[in-house]
Amino acid sequence: MLKPRTASAPLLACVAAALVLATGPAAAQQPKTLRATLHADVRALDPIWSTQVITSMHGNMIFDRLFATDEKLEPQPQMVETWTVSEDRKLYTFTLREGLKFHDGTPVTTRDVIQSMKRWGARDAGAKVLFGYTEALTPKDDRTFEWQLKAPFGLVIDTLAKNSSALPAVMREKDARTDPFQAVQEMIGSGPFVFQRAEWVPGSKTVYTKFQDYVPRKEPASGQAGGKVAKVDRVEFISLSDPQTQQAALVAGEIDFLEAPQVDFLPILEATPGITITAHPAAGAIGVIQLNHLHPPFDKVEARQAMLHILHMPDFLNTFIPDPKLQRLCYSYFGCGTPMETDAGAEPYKAARRDPARAAELLKAAGYNGEPITILHSTDHWMINPATQVLIQQMRRAGLKLDVQAMDWGSTAARRGKKEPPAQGGWNIFVTGTTVLGSSNPITNNWISMACDKANFGWPCNAGFEELRRSWGMAQTLAERKAIALDLSKRLYQEVPFVPFGQWVSPVAYRSDRLSGVLSNPSMPPMWNIEKR
Repeated sequence: MLKPRTASAPLLACVAAALVLATGPAAAQQPKTLRATLHADVRALDPIWSTQVITSMHGNMIFDRLFATDEKLEPQPQMVETWTVSEDRKLYTFTLREGLKFHDGTPVTTRDVIQSMKRWGARDAGAKVLFGYTEALTPKDDRTFEWQLKAPFGLVIDTLAKNSSALPAVMREKDARTDPFQAVQEMIGSGPFVFQRAEWVPGSKTVYTKFQDYVPRKEPASGQAGGKVAKVDRVEFISLSDPQTQQAALVAGEIDFLEAPQVDFLPILEATPGITITAHPAAGAIGVIQLNHLHPPFDKVEARQAMLHILHMPDFLNTFIPDPKLQRLCYSYFGCGTPMETDAGAEPYKAARRDPARAAELLKAAGYNGEPITILHSTDHWMINPATQVLIQQMRRAGLKLDVQAMDWGSTAARRGKKEPPAQGGWNIFVTGTTVLGSSNPITNNWISMACDKANFGWPCNAGFEELRRSWGMAQTLAERKAIALDLSKRLYQEVPFVPFGQWVSPVAYRSDRLSGVLSNPSMPPMWNIEKR
């Protein structure tokens, strides 16, 4: 019979010494690291140049803003200390908080702010409307500047506080002078975290460290607003493209925070001790099937209208988010459950059965003769991959010839900005999504813009629609805005800048046995205010 082995005294002494070292001062000095897996990998870095939500999340870590929205989605000052509005509502005077400085140690001045706002105004749909009313931005001194309007515009603060891409990030003046259509390369912000470019490995990891000189606001943190207190030393965005690997990493404790858990795995996560699943009441996303208006066949309105008779929204939602508690058949371009909700004009799309005969008539009128339609298929995204598969199936069923090009989301994001014909590296269709929150305001909704070259990817062009959209921002009452939104919806379904394919709630999951202070936010979960035990 074998006797159990007994550890020798010297070995026990070594183990004891190791335990003392592990629990002593050296262990206490180990940086507290928050590890999070988000819905996509950080590839593009400039949050003004790119409309990717993941780029906005990256920008949110390192850049600050003039205003931000709190948990109730109400605008609050962020970099701004005080502001006044003239009686004629055409002159806004802003004073910055004291102690603002960039990560390189230089102070934030009004010159940085003004140049950043001008650059943002050349990219963002809502900002373009605001700058259409802008007469001048004038610095009074290093902390105070004036925003002079040509005419009153009731959404100045709301637009500056937007909670979605493109982010109104304040950059150094020399960086903000970069051509708005070229990406800024240096990521030097004034926010609570510093981007560690040397540790950035696209496809693997993005690293941020606490900015020791950041001066947070005194108010409690709320949503994107309030005191941005970094309570961990380091944040790592860990890229895990496979949903099963993501949920396994959270269960095993290899990551602390999972932004977009796949619906199939929610029961597993809910049953795991120490994991909390939560969602902001306004959290939600809208599916987008983006059509390229520059090249055949979707340069013709009839071809775009044909898609309303080909596509069937329930099939999309039931494929990638089958839980009825999380999905919503929503035909509103402004999102459902929002003040501007309306599906006026959506009757063809809402029909219980598809109408292939009508689709064929419209395609013939558009001059389509069976030419291949190039679809960018992102195969590494939990929602885009299955949604694109449904799109392919429904278009082929309608008799369309497709050129499906598989790639990762990062490659799609890079290619979607190309205006060349599909045969020269361009595209006809790709699938993406946007936030309900960003869609709820017709001014800040990038995706409905029909401002031609200044519009979002796909470049829809309709001056009359843009004029009507601007009138929404001038309306003085909620009733007036709702009436204009109804007319906008009818025109959207007439022009079809893109095809929406439903709405869904996106919960987040995190290790509540390790983390506290996780803030509720509908689109970009903040990494500040979080303590890790």
